[in-house]
Amino acid sequence: MSILLVTVLTSCNQGETLQTYFVDNQETPNFISVDIPISFVDIENVELTPEQQEAYDSIDKLNMLAYTLGTDNAEDYKAELAKVKVILKNEKYEELMRGGNATDGKFVVKYIGDGNLIDELIVFGNANDRGFALIRVLGDDMDPAKIMKLGDVIGNMSSDENKVEEFMDFFK
Repeated sequence: MSILLVTVLTSCNQGETLQTYFVDNQETPNFISVDIPISFVDIENVELTPEQQEAYDSIDKLNMLAYTLGTDNAEDYKAELAKVKVILKNEKYEELMRGGNATDGKFVVKYIGDGNLIDELIVFGNANDRGFALIRVLGDDMDPAKIMKLGDVIGNMSSDENKVEEFMDFFK
C-alpha cells in the first residue's frame, strides 16, 4: 500500500512549474514581482487595431517576475537562471521564437496550447549585466500572432498607464 502511495505522489510531481516558481520567489530578495489582471492595464488613450483589440480581449492576467543581478549575488543569479531554464525545457512549453546573443543576453518566447490558440505565453529574457525576467501572459484561446502585435502598443504606453513602473525599470 505504501509503495502505491509513493508511486502516485511521485507521478503527480512533474517537477517545478513556472507557477510554483513565481509563487516561491515573489517575495524573495533580488526578485521583483508584479501580478496584474489585464483590466488594470489602461488602454483608453491608446488606439488599437481590431486585431490588437481582439488580442487584448483574449488576455486575462499578466504575471511578471524579474531577478536583479548585483555585485554580491552572481552565484545565486546563476542558480536561479539554471532553475528557470530547466523548467522551460519541459515539453509542455512549445517554442515560438528566440533571439539575442551571448554578449548582451538572450530571450525566448514559449507557449502552452495547440499552436493556433494558446492559454499561456511565456517570455523569458536575460541580460548578462542586469539579470533575467519572466512574463507569463495568461488567457483563453489567445492567438500568438495577434498577441505579439500588442508588444508595439505596450512599448508605447507610459509606465503610469500600465501600472508596472518598477518592473519596467528593469529593462531601462
